[in-house]
Amino acid sequence: MVQLDTATAGATARPGMPGQRYTVPLAVLTSLFFMWGFITALNDILIPHLRAVFTLSYVQAMLVQFCFFAAYLVVSVPAGHVVRRLGYQRGIVIGLVTAGLGCLLFHPAAGQASYPFFLGALFILASGITLLQVAANPYVTVLGAPETASARLNLTQAFNSLGTTLAPFFGSVLILAVAVRPAAEVQRMDAAQRAAYAAEQASSVQLPYLGLAAVLFAIAVVIALSKLPAIEAPAEPAASRGAGAGARLQRDSAWQYRHLVLGALGIFLYVGAEVSIGSFLVNFMAQPEVAGLSEEVAARYLSLYWGGAMVGRFIGAALLKKVRPGRLLAFNALVVSLLLVAAMLVAGRTAMWALLAIGLFNSIMFPTIFSLAIEGLGRHTGEGSGIVCMAIVGGAIVPVVMGFFADRLGLLPAFFVPVLCYLYIAWYGVKGHAADAAAAASAPARRWD
Repeated sequence: MVQLDTATAGATARPGMPGQRYTVPLAVLTSLFFMWGFITALNDILIPHLRAVFTLSYVQAMLVQFCFFAAYLVVSVPAGHVVRRLGYQRGIVIGLVTAGLGCLLFHPAAGQASYPFFLGALFILASGITLLQVAANPYVTVLGAPETASARLNLTQAFNSLGTTLAPFFGSVLILAVAVRPAAEVQRMDAAQRAAYAAEQASSVQLPYLGLAAVLFAIAVVIALSKLPAIEAPAEPAASRGAGAGARLQRDSAWQYRHLVLGALGIFLYVGAEVSIGSFLVNFMAQPEVAGLSEEVAARYLSLYWGGAMVGRFIGAALLKKVRPGRLLAFNALVVSLLLVAAMLVAGRTAMWALLAIGLFNSIMFPTIFSLAIEGLGRHTGEGSGIVCMAIVGGAIVPVVMGFFADRLGLLPAFFVPVLCYLYIAWYGVKGHAADAAAAASAPARRWD
C-alpha cells in the first residue's frame, strides 16, 4: 500500500494502478543510477593506471574487476534480506553509506601504495553498490504499469550511462594525466625508489574518490529525508507478455522459475562481456597495431563507448514500447557479436571504432534481461532480484578469463570470449526467456527440477 504526498495523497494504491504518478521518486532514484554508473566506469581508468604503477600482468590488473564484482556474489543475497526487512528506502541509504566508506578507504590505500589495500577498498565500495542495485532496480520496475517496466528501467539506466560516459573523461584528467614511467624504467629502480614512485602515482586517485565519498554521503542524507512511497511486491504473479505467460503459478522458491535462472546466466555473461570490453579498451587503443594512442587520450575515447550506451538507452526506451523486449535484445546481441568478430579480423583503427560502437548496442541489454528475468515472480520478486544481481559476479570472472587468454594469445584474439557471451544472450532473447512461460502453459505444475 502506498501513501503519496501528491494529488493522490491520502489514497491507498498498489504498484502500477492507473492514475498514479511516481515522477518524484523516479527522479530521486535516477541520481543513484548516475552515481553507480560513474563509479563503475572509473574502474576502466583505474585498471591501466594501476597496471602501469604496480607493473601488473593483464590477469593481475583484472583483479580490480574481480574484487569489485565479486561483491555482487557475496552481498546480493544478504542485501535482498536487508531490503525485505528494512524496506527499499532504508536499504538504499545503507548502500550509499557503505559505498561512501569504500571511497574513503582509497585515501589510506594510496598513502600506503598497496595494491591489496586498493582491492579491499573496491570490495567495500562495490558492496554498497550491490545493495543499491538490489533495492533500486526492482523499485523502478514496480513504480508504474507492469507492461512498461522494461521501458521505464531502460530510461533510468540511461542516466546510469550518463555517469559511465562522464567518468572516463574526468578520470583521464584527474588520474591518467599524471605521467607514468615506462615499465622497463620502473623495473630498473631499486626497492626504495619503486615504493616512492608507486606512492606518488597512487596518490592521484585520492582526491577523486574523496569527492565521490562526499557526494554519496550527501545523496544518502537527501534520500533519508525524502518521502518515498513504501512499495510492496504484489502477492500474485504480475501480468506477463505473450500467450500463456499469465499461466505461471506461484512456487516455493524463485529458483524454480526457469526464465529467472536462464536470465541470471544471461546477466552473468552480459556483465562479464561488457566489463571485459571496457576494461581492456584503453590498453587496446594504446597498442601500436590498433591506434597507438596515449592512455590519457584513449580514456577520452572510452567516453564514446559509454556515451553510445547512454544514447542507445534513450532510443531503446522508445523502441521497447513498440518492439518485444526479447527480439530487440537478440538483435542487439547479434550485432555486437558481428562487431567483435570484425575487430578481431581487421585490427587497426577500424577495430577501435568497431569496439567503441558496441556501447550503442549494449545499451538496452542489462535492464531488458533483468526485467525479463524477474517478470511474473510475484512475491518472489525480491528474491529473484537478489539472484539476478548475484549473477553480476560475471563481471569478476569473465574479465579474468579474458585476461588469461590476453596474456597468452594477445589482446585482440582474446575478444573471442565476449563473442561467446553475446551469442548466448541472443538465444535468451529469442527463446530462453520464454521457456518458463511455455512450460507453465502446457503443464502448470511443472517446476525447474
